[in-house]
Amino acid sequence: MTTKNLFPALNRNSETPAAARRNRMAWTERARHLVQFGFAAFMLYLSVVHNTATDEATTASIDALCPFGGLETLWKFISTGGQFISKTHLSNVILGLGLLIGVLLTGGAFCGWVCPFGALQDALSWIRRKLHIRPIQVSDRVDRILRYGRFVVLALILYQTISLVKLWFADGDPYRTLFGLGWLFEFNLTESWLAYAVAIVVIVASLFVERAWCRYACPLGGAISLIGNLSVLRIRRSSDACKGCSVCQAPCPVKLPVATASTISSNCIGCLACVEACPRHGALEVKLAPTWFDGLRNLRKAAG
Repeated sequence: MTTKNLFPALNRNSETPAAARRNRMAWTERARHLVQFGFAAFMLYLSVVHNTATDEATTASIDALCPFGGLETLWKFISTGGQFISKTHLSNVILGLGLLIGVLLTGGAFCGWVCPFGALQDALSWIRRKLHIRPIQVSDRVDRILRYGRFVVLALILYQTISLVKLWFADGDPYRTLFGLGWLFEFNLTESWLAYAVAIVVIVASLFVERAWCRYACPLGGAISLIGNLSVLRIRRSSDACKGCSVCQAPCPVKLPVATASTISSNCIGCLACVEACPRHGALEVKLAPTWFDGLRNLRKAAG
């Protein structure tokens, strides 16, 4: 066994650029999956505690721990001076406000680093690769059209929730179905067949199309994408440094046209895979978004 094998850390300076890049990609991916796993495990733990509690009123349900619930209950909260839709709580508003701040700062990083359902979809993609299942390739034109589905679902949910004054989407929400653990503690096919059917369809779709739910149907993802246009930090591509190799596009979980964009779309989930994969220094970097950067530059000029 060589010294290089015994002490790999001492030989990093001798790594080729390609090997160094692969190493960075691997460590960033490990860190992201570790954070995802932590949040997913925490939500599952809270669901177990809630479902096994002798008095459910003493423990929070998954409904009260979802930032999207803050958006769903927002209209009633404002219009009634502090009342909430059933199954929502002040915690939803607080989490929603925290997510709003996070999106304004870092765009869709919540989807790539925090969301438990995003972690599940990444796990399904890992399973697909391990089983050597060929993924379904969605054409660029179809992909652009299907991405509008998130906004349709978002608009429909908000309209129905405001009209009916209840969590209209709760019974069909795959995140709630899977992470609420009702299928484990209170399995009821007669009453919950729709929830199970939606969850199964989403799981199967995400097994063959990477992050299918995130890309085409997630209402929270749709809201994040809209607000993300105002985010302070965005991934930007320098056309001067970029050599047009398109290496950056291959690892993107949501299949964005990274190699041709100047500022990466607000659909970006902030996984940083493209940045780490890029072989050219300075071609892809996390920077202040153009509008923010220009505003700060103008303020500096005015002050100086």
